[in-house]
Amino acid sequence: MSGSLWLVPGEGGKDRTDDLPDVPRPRRPHWAAPDPVDELAARMGDLIAAAVHPDEIAAIIESDGMSDDQIRLTYGRENSFALAEELYARVPRSYPEPDRAVTDPWRVSLLGCLLRALVFALPGLAYVVGSHLLSGPPDSRGLPAGTMPLLAGALAGWVWNQALAHRAYSWLGLGARRAAARALAVGAPLGALAGAGVAWIVGAADADAPGAVAFAAGQAAYLGAATTLLVFGRERWLLCALAPVALGAALMAVYVPPDAVRAALLVLSLGAAVALAAVTVLRCRREPRQDGPAPRAVASVPYGVFGLAIGVLVLLTALGDVLRYGAHAEVAAPAAVALTLSMGPAEWLLYRYRSQAVAGLRASTTPAGFWRATSGALARCLASYLAVLALLGGVGSLLWRQGPPMDAAHGLGLLCLGVVLWTALLLQAFGAVPVAAAVCGLAAAAQTVVLVTGPLSPAAAQLTVCGAAALVLAATGSALLGRATAHR
Repeated sequence: MSGSLWLVPGEGGKDRTDDLPDVPRPRRPHWAAPDPVDELAARMGDLIAAAVHPDEIAAIIESDGMSDDQIRLTYGRENSFALAEELYARVPRSYPEPDRAVTDPWRVSLLGCLLRALVFALPGLAYVVGSHLLSGPPDSRGLPAGTMPLLAGALAGWVWNQALAHRAYSWLGLGARRAAARALAVGAPLGALAGAGVAWIVGAADADAPGAVAFAAGQAAYLGAATTLLVFGRERWLLCALAPVALGAALMAVYVPPDAVRAALLVLSLGAAVALAAVTVLRCRREPRQDGPAPRAVASVPYGVFGLAIGVLVLLTALGDVLRYGAHAEVAAPAAVALTLSMGPAEWLLYRYRSQAVAGLRASTTPAGFWRATSGALARCLASYLAVLALLGGVGSLLWRQGPPMDAAHGLGLLCLGVVLWTALLLQAFGAVPVAAAVCGLAAAAQTVVLVTGPLSPAAAQLTVCGAAALVLAATGSALLGRATAHR
């Protein structure tokens, strides 16, 4: 057709016959609304930045009551987990510090721990007041009269009451004070009968041991009452019950009362402890009954084995010195008193370690950094305990002239035993009591064999066996407690 133009499309959709200049087309304006995910990220920025995994953000979203249907309609994401992953990717990690000071659940009073140490040490004065019951010629083994009944009864009491205390604490951990009191009301008398029976059986062959057997029976009853009072935190009550024994020991420093008066003081302290324990148990009968499964009784067995092993290690220290210095040597006092009095600072340092471990858990960003923090705390607390133990041992040796000199062998052996005690108690506090019981049990058995067969002197045997056990327990504690999961 004439006059018509044939259009040939060219680049940019322009007609090739059009010689007009190109005019850039304006971009289409962004009319869409802001992404609601950005608004949510801005609103929850602090919480998202502090999260270490998207699942934490998903938990926060679900706690706000948002369902998957609401998330699909509002944010266009499939569910809370998909939305949480996108929020986690959009917001960088910052881990802001808390606005308020974090409370330390492991901060305890040093004075309270020292009071417990005094409560642990004062029963030793009963041996001073009741020394007339333990007098007599040495037995057939060359040991002081009544030594074997006393040791057998004490070991039986330690085994039973360690397991019983764990059983009662397990009930208390469930909030069942009434059940804990019932366990102590049944278990403490049974333990007293068992301790007295073991002492009677061991002392039956010794005609000169009736006084020692009677003393061991009272000792067994006291251990049960003291366990009950300590489990329920009645240290001050127990301190009051021990006042007659402390008074008798103080009197004997200037005047030796008649035997009847000394026996009366012992009976008075024992009766007060038993009566106060009974009152404590009866008060808990008013507590509400707790329903639910009971703690497994077999779980308390390792604690009894641990008590036996520790008791044997401590008693072997005294027996070794008796065999070395003779039956009439006053040899056990410095080491025994030092170990007993050190239990207060030891308990405080256990809490101190847990406090420093929690601080390291907050400050560390890598597993290696946390291991260094906990290992450093372990070394500091252990060194502090050994310094206290060495000071107590040195002062006791200076004041107790009748005992053996605190030479290098005795001092190092005492410190090795201190490492074993403290690290074993630390592992027990973190639930690793089977490990502590196994190591301490093997050490007790090995030291007994060495002491009986006699290839080494008692001091050398303690230094060798306890030194090896100390290295194993320290290394085990550093490895186990260097993991963050152990401090949950």
